[in-house]
Amino acid sequence: MPTYSRLPVAFERGEGVWLWDTDGKRYLDALSGLGVCSLGHAHPAVVRAIKEQSEKLLHTSNLYAIPEQEHLAKRLASITGLQNAFFCNSGTEANEAAIKLVRRCARAKGVKRPTIVTFAGAFHGRSLAPLAAAKWKGYTHFAPLPGGFKKVPFGDVQALEKLFKSNANVGADVCAVMLEPIQGEGGVHILSDNTLRDIRALCDAHGVWLILDEVQTGVGRTGAWYACEHSGVKPDVLTSAKALGNGVPIGVCLANKALSFDAGEHGSTFGGNPLASAAAAAVLETIEKDGILENARHIGDYIRNSLSENLGTAVREVRGRGMMIGIEMKRECKALVSRALERSLLINVTANKVIRLLPPLIMKMSEAETLVKTLTEVILNSSRKSRA
Repeated sequence: MPTYSRLPVAFERGEGVWLWDTDGKRYLDALSGLGVCSLGHAHPAVVRAIKEQSEKLLHTSNLYAIPEQEHLAKRLASITGLQNAFFCNSGTEANEAAIKLVRRCARAKGVKRPTIVTFAGAFHGRSLAPLAAAKWKGYTHFAPLPGGFKKVPFGDVQALEKLFKSNANVGADVCAVMLEPIQGEGGVHILSDNTLRDIRALCDAHGVWLILDEVQTGVGRTGAWYACEHSGVKPDVLTSAKALGNGVPIGVCLANKALSFDAGEHGSTFGGNPLASAAAAAVLETIEKDGILENARHIGDYIRNSLSENLGTAVREVRGRGMMIGIEMKRECKALVSRALERSLLINVTANKVIRLLPPLIMKMSEAETLVKTLTEVILNSSRKSRA
């Protein structure tokens, strides 16, 4: 089914930040498989973990204890301070679990109509509940969607507080606020550290849980393990996926010790199986051992600053954090994806007019310089043609 508008290229191998297509042509990957391959392609540590685990045991199911999963859960708990973990296969599934979890726990507290507040421009996945939470484009095609969601403008703390206070019944029914610290699909819009702290304080004041969707921002993408660390905010629930397995499908819903499912209330056949858990553990170990977070901050700053200097008034804004970068153009720019492809550069456009860059976190300075030079030329040449 044509669920993606695929580009006319297929890749057969990769190494680091580079991909080779079926004709042997080399491309600089500034998208990392939509933010997944943060350690690049064919990283030796991940390859070794997959190989060694595949020779021992791939899958048993969650009917049994899985030592690799338990090890991974403890490592994530030490990073986030959240003690409970539910493993699944994707970010959408992690967000679905988060929604179910807070509804279940709110009902246990006597809340009759558990309501989750989300922000305009959000994207939480394509299954029905995450779709209803964000009301992402095209969502009406899949009606009727689940209820129980209310939306406020992105980062509008006053609107959030007004919602809590406007109606006693509404306020009593709101059980959680769900948001992305940086909206990726929405256009790389960054929630300021102060705003996130204010939202945390407001949730605390009203007894509301805070869910952070860090599917795209997590596992080092912003130069910290998770983006919330920049503001010092600890959520009640955190979802993670994408880069966690560096290409092996895995997602996780992490929660504080007061929030949990009972047996039979949720599940996943493949979630956190030995292979996926071993790969994810290798990713976390490599990021820590090789100083990847520092590299993401350093190289990300260089890319953003250089693009901002080179492009000047040709673009509306260059923004981002770490190696999650958005270049907002003055008009729709989807055609730039194909033009960059012609120059052997892989990029993405989201929200119609924002070039999104999600390079591998292992990128070297020389590779970043190539990225900046090529993308600058693609954008400026396109701007000249559009004016002509």
